[in-house]
This record gives sequence, C-alpha cells and structure tokens, in this order.
Amino acid sequence: MALHESVLELIGRTPMVKAQRLDTGACELYLKLENANPGGSIKDRIGLSMIEAAEARGDIRPGATLVEGTAGNTGIGLALVAQQKGYRLILVVPDKMSREKIFNLKAMGAEVVLTRSDVGKGHPEYYQDLAKAIAERTPGAYFINQFGNPDNPKAHETGTGPEIIEQMAEVGGFDAIVFGCGSSGTMTGLSRCFAEKAPDVELVLADPVGSILAQYINEGVLSDKSGSWMVEGIGEDFLPTISDFSRVKKAYAIPDAESFHTARELLAKEGILGGSSTGTLLAAALRYCREQTVPKKVVVLVPDTGNKYLSKMYNDYWMLDNGFLERPQHGDLRDLILRPYSQRDTVVVGPSDLLTTAYQRMKLYDVSQLPVMDGDQLVGIIDESDVLLHVYGDEARFRDPVATAMVSKLDRLDVKSPIEALLPVFDRGQVAIVMDGERFLGLITRIDLLNYLRRRVQ
Repeated sequence: MALHESVLELIGRTPMVKAQRLDTGACELYLKLENANPGGSIKDRIGLSMIEAAEARGDIRPGATLVEGTAGNTGIGLALVAQQKGYRLILVVPDKMSREKIFNLKAMGAEVVLTRSDVGKGHPEYYQDLAKAIAERTPGAYFINQFGNPDNPKAHETGTGPEIIEQMAEVGGFDAIVFGCGSSGTMTGLSRCFAEKAPDVELVLADPVGSILAQYINEGVLSDKSGSWMVEGIGEDFLPTISDFSRVKKAYAIPDAESFHTARELLAKEGILGGSSTGTLLAAALRYCREQTVPKKVVVLVPDTGNKYLSKMYNDYWMLDNGFLERPQHGDLRDLILRPYSQRDTVVVGPSDLLTTAYQRMKLYDVSQLPVMDGDQLVGIIDESDVLLHVYGDEARFRDPVATAMVSKLDRLDVKSPIEALLPVFDRGQVAIVMDGERFLGLITRIDLLNYLRRRVQ
C-alpha cells in the first residue's frame, strides 16, 4: 500500500463492488463507490479539477478567496482542496442541506452562508445567484461556478470515465450506467468519455420527482415549472450551461420516499452507507435492471456517503415525522405520539436521578422536557425552565434529585380525547401527557401536531 504526501492524492481510483443481495432481475449490478473519496463524495474530483485548472490558468493566486453556491457535496470537495492549498472559501448553501454537511464545512474552515431553498434561479436569494453576487462584491474573489465551469465535466471525462472502463474490463465490459445530474458535470463528462471509448454503453439518468430533467429526457419537454424534493445534490430546475444530454435516452423520476428506502436497503443488504442521492440512483438502476429481458452488466454510482444523513433518512423519527415510514394507526391521540412509551422510545428520567442527568438527556436527544417515571408510573414532568429556575444562582444544585425540581401536578389527556383538546394545553405552554387510564402512553408537543397535520395534507 502506497504512502501519500497529501489527502488530495486519495481522490479518485475508487472501488467497484458487485451487488450480491439486491434484486437486480436478469442483470448484474456494479456499484462504483465514490463515497470512498476522502471528502465522502464524487464531488472531490471536481473540487480538485476546478481549483487546479484555475491555478494553472493564473485565475487564482496564493491566499485567494474562492466563492461557490452548492446544494450538495461540491462544497465539501472544494473545502477539502481549499483547506489543503490555503485558500479562503465562502460557500452559499440552501437551507435544506443536512446539518452534518454544514458542520463538516465549518469544521474544515469554510465560511457558510445559508440561503432560501424555496426560490428559483433569477431570485437574488437563489444560492447560485447569491454566490455570484458575493463574489462580485468581494475584492479579488474567484467565482468557481460549477454549473458553467468546463473543468467540472473534464474531471469525469479524463478521470472517472476511464476508471470505470478499466475496472469493468475485468468482467468483459458493461452495457449501461446510471447517474444523477446536479451541475451536470458527471453526466457530461462520462457521456463524452464513453462516446469515444465505449459508444455502445447506454446512459441512464436518475432524477428526483420535482426536477425538470426526467421529463426533458423522456419527452423532450423543457418545463419552466419545477417542484420540490428532499434528496440533496441532484435534480435541477434549469439546464446548466455545461450540460450535454444528447446521449442520454432514458430517465427515471424517483420519489423521495423510494430514494430514502432504497438507500436504507443498500445499507441493510450490501453494507454500503450511501447518501440520499445514492438512493435515487440505485432506485433507478434497480428499475432499469428489472425491466431487462436479457442479462446486462449495469454500473451505478454511489455518489456520496450516508454519514451526512444520519440525522435525516437514517433516523427513524425523521422518517416518521416526514411521512416516509408508516406507523400503526389507532384513530386516537396515539397517532400523534412520536416516541411511544410502550416501545421504550420515550426518553425519561427517574425522580431520584440527578438534575445534571436530566439536563444531559435533554441535550443528547434534543428534547426540552422529560417525563419522570417511577417504575411504570408517571410521577412528574421536568423541562428546561424547571431545571433553570432550580439551579440559577447555585450551580451546585445540578446535583439535586429530579424530584426537587419537577412538576408533579399534571394535566393529563385521555387517549380518546379529540385533537382539539391539545390546543388549550399548548396555549398554556405545556406538552400533552397522553394516558390510557392509569397507563402513560407518551407526550405530544406542538411540532408533533404540526407534523401530523402536514402528513394529512400530503
């Protein structure tokens, strides 16, 4: 195994793995693990390509400020390269980006500007338009512009594509490849590479429902109306200037729910932790494979790691909140309880536990109140205000038992109460304590009610 001088030398040359446990119909499916790049995604390749090409042209010099708008992993790829080369990096990201990605960017030294994800191209707060504006008003700044930068597809034309051809030569070549499209660099670069070196390979696009690209490929219709989707990093509401769709003849529009479940299936069956766009690509690849009547060898990209989505699609509570997991329906207030006590999902504390324990559990599980349970009996509720009022002025009281600060006079709601009964509880600034006789079932908060109402609309 080689020694390397820099983490940048680890970009590319990613593994290829044959799927063994997925239902691929008559086909063999091969997974190109771009999540093995040091920044965790295929975008490391273009981060390196776009910065080093700009250096070679003299567009950026030591200590320069780089600016980019990114809805996905391009920011992390750029941050990795900028960090190693000593550039200041300003990234404009839409507010639907996962927390893990934002934490990752900031930890690598990038300056993150959050903007709206509910506006389209041409709006001053659209992430690309805002990034361009920041670059224009920042002295000496260089706007990376992944959507119009020819060094983006070049990374895949000269790197990713030849790698895939070389790897698949070991099994006699391949018949089709499935990819996604955000900036369109991957698609355009691979298309150009395969046009020259593997012209018989079929190019298949995976697109989120809501994006305009699948309809454009399948019907030749370029819609000016896009929807919204929760998958990150792929899908578009316009055609990037560097895009070349001429060799793509088939596209699949994949709903968010199918993307998330397919990514989870990939982890459960193949042990590969992919991100949300991985789920979209794999879902399209599986649809394609199952439609074939003759055996084919199909490659699908695993464009990023699922480590950046642990708080989202790999979190059952997030999946439940957003209606992507089904829960048993009872026709009463149990339908609104996110963490049922009977399933030991409710985070609780005991009356003799220390207040510091209650505080730590609130922080760890991102909740603002805890039921106080003595065995299976609910004896109180303690929230952040109770702890604050008890310890303020004497921090040593964090070592007092929970029973000294909890509220023991409780308003309880019977499980058969109408949903309207929740409103007076919330108006008093409380959480709803749901009971079935003397049996504690769980808590309902304002956000639980909001999530329930949103799911009904969906």
